[in-house]
Formats: sequence, structure tokens, C-alpha cells
Amino acid sequence: SLDNKWGILIYFFLIIISEVIPPINALPFLPIASNTFGWIDTALINICGWVIGAIIAFEIARKYGVPIVKNIISLKDIYLIEQKIPSENIFWAIVLLRMSIPVDILSYGLGLFSKIDRKKYILATIIGVTPFAFILSYLGSLPVIYQLFSFTTGILIIILGWLIYHKKKLNNI
Repeated sequence: SLDNKWGILIYFFLIIISEVIPPINALPFLPIASNTFGWIDTALINICGWVIGAIIAFEIARKYGVPIVKNIISLKDIYLIEQKIPSENIFWAIVLLRMSIPVDILSYGLGLFSKIDRKKYILATIIGVTPFAFILSYLGSLPVIYQLFSFTTGILIIILGWLIYHKKKLNNI
């Protein structure tokens, strides 16, 4: 399955670029990659690409701060992320946030607003993106009808979770 080296390299760099430059999105290519390279190899490529892209975004934010980051990503999105970054148990918070917030936005936000050690950041990122890499790569290898069903089901679960969360929030007011 790793026979198509040029295809793998192009896909890998597209993933990295999509994590550093947010308007670019490599996700539409995931089903193609899964069917071309196999879903396990695609998952491993995704993990490596997402982690490397996340490290680059994190380092850009850490080194250059808001003046550069505001040219790459919306500051409104970044400030919303800042509110979600806890001061305690940040490692496990990052693992969980990786499962619900796009890699690029979270990486820039953590680079700007957290004091997490780089090694912990990288490990939390690897742990956080790994389940989705395998799930999405596997789903991408399924026939289109199953992909559409899975996508629709996922969207409905997200909407349901959002409604339950906001209903609880309103009840607490």
C-alpha cells in the first residue's frame, strides 16, 4: 500500500499545509487517500501530518504572537479558544479539545495562550488526533453510501450534543 510514494508525499504535505493555513482543507481528499493507500496507512499519514502541522502552528504562535497569527487565522476564533483552555490539567484538556476543535485553530490558540511544555503539547496532540485519524480513514474507505450515512449521523450527534449543552446552560441561568 505504500507503493504510491509521490501520492503519499503530496497528500502528506497537503495535510501539513492545511493545519498551518486554515482556509486550506485536506479532509475532502481523505476518502481518496483511504481508497488509494489503504485506511491504516492513511490514518498514519494523517497522524504525522496533523501533528507536524500542529507543531508548526504552535511554534508560529509561540514565536511571533498575535501580530503574525492574526494574518493567518481569525482572532475571533483564537479568542474563543482562549476561553476553553483551562489552567489545570491542560494535558488531558488538550487531548479532549483535539477531539472537538479543529487542529489548526487549537494549535494557534495554545501557542498564544498556554504555557504548556512543547513535549507535553506534542504528546497530547498525538493522543488527541489518533482516534479520529483511524475513524475518519476507515470511514473514508467505505462505500459512499456508508460515508454519507456516517457523516449525517455524526452531524446529528453533534447537533444533539449542542442542543443538550445549551438547554442545560439555559436551565442554569
